[in-house]
Amino acid sequence: MSSDLPRKRLAPFGFTPPDRATATEFWVVRHGESTWNADGRYQGQTDVPLSHIGILQAASLAERLTGLRFDAVYTSDLVRASQTAEAVAERLLGQPPVQADPGLREIDVGELSGLVIADIRARFPDYLTTLIQEPWATRRPGGESMEDLFARCGAAFDRLRARHPGGRVLVFTHGGVVRVAVGLALGGVPANAWARLSVTNTSITRVLLGHNSGTLLGFNDDAHLEDLIEATEADDVLGQSQ
Repeated sequence: MSSDLPRKRLAPFGFTPPDRATATEFWVVRHGESTWNADGRYQGQTDVPLSHIGILQAASLAERLTGLRFDAVYTSDLVRASQTAEAVAERLLGQPPVQADPGLREIDVGELSGLVIADIRARFPDYLTTLIQEPWATRRPGGESMEDLFARCGAAFDRLRARHPGGRVLVFTHGGVVRVAVGLALGGVPANAWARLSVTNTSITRVLLGHNSGTLLGFNDDAHLEDLIEATEADDVLGQSQ
């Protein structure tokens, strides 16, 4: 007996991927190197501009994405992300406006802002010990935990997904938020895996997000940086120099 009803095609292991007709494909880009990235200083939500290398990284990404079409372009409202976004958006098909969303900000590192790892080890040894034991729920002194970041940025991605069903959206943000996007695509990230996700400046991570479903399409693609000197992986999430 045949049926005219559409069937959902199951991927291997029985996983049903998001429906392309209603899901949103996000191209999530980490900002170019900032001046504090170059100095090895934690920045979090402190507004720090791109370094000279960061500007070159953004230009290389813009060259790579020239002429591509996106339904919308969003950015964290922090300048290192918005500078990167503006450099790229003017090269896209139709030059779409860049829309700022504070929900896409980096993790709030609180009292760690402006410090290098040697300062943190000297001033906050108990925090670092706790972070190693419980990297997911440990809050930066006066700031957020990865759990907090996941909740905040997960809500931001959910808003954008509902706004652009079936669309392709370009997002400029931060290393911690890229990890959130990966977690949303995979249905979570195993304990202690956050620190193993290398996110270089201006790298592209692609995720397809539906309602309570997701797929990781590509991760940390920085092929456009092959001819540049720097492509730093350091950020505010990991317990190391950034």
